[in-house]
Amino acid sequence: MYEVKRLRINYKTLEEFQKFREFGLEELSMKEDLEANIVENDSESPFYGIYDNDLLVARMSLYKIDGKYDRYFKPAQDYYELWKLEVLPDYRGKDYGTALVNHAKSFGAPIKTNSRCRADQFWLKMGFTPVKYNPIRDRGENPYVWLPEGVGLQD
Repeated sequence: MYEVKRLRINYKTLEEFQKFREFGLEELSMKEDLEANIVENDSESPFYGIYDNDLLVARMSLYKIDGKYDRYFKPAQDYYELWKLEVLPDYRGKDYGTALVNHAKSFGAPIKTNSRCRADQFWLKMGFTPVKYNPIRDRGENPYVWLPEGVGLQD
């Protein structure tokens, strides 16, 4: 399949992010996240990507959320929040997005994401379930979750 790599937190990665369509959309831009974390590769990066030759063609951010903040899973536990999954237009339809999501699943913890840009069918295909909207908890988000074996949803 494809090799998913943890991206380094540096200026080269920042330049690579500028090639993505969603770079300019504030809620999907990873630029600010990356700039806030630049410490010349000393920090553990939440960014993952897939390269085709030397070109970053797919990316996502994956943040580990401490169980004390868990409002989705039962029992309450650490989980991952998957954000800003994007594949460059010329590389779509080649399972790069699937490879990134499968990489996130490989950590074995529950995952929460938000469906954007009419991606509901993708998340359903990946085994995610839409969560019943709770206006206090979800604050305008459209949450989908992936549950590993033995994990349920909070009421």
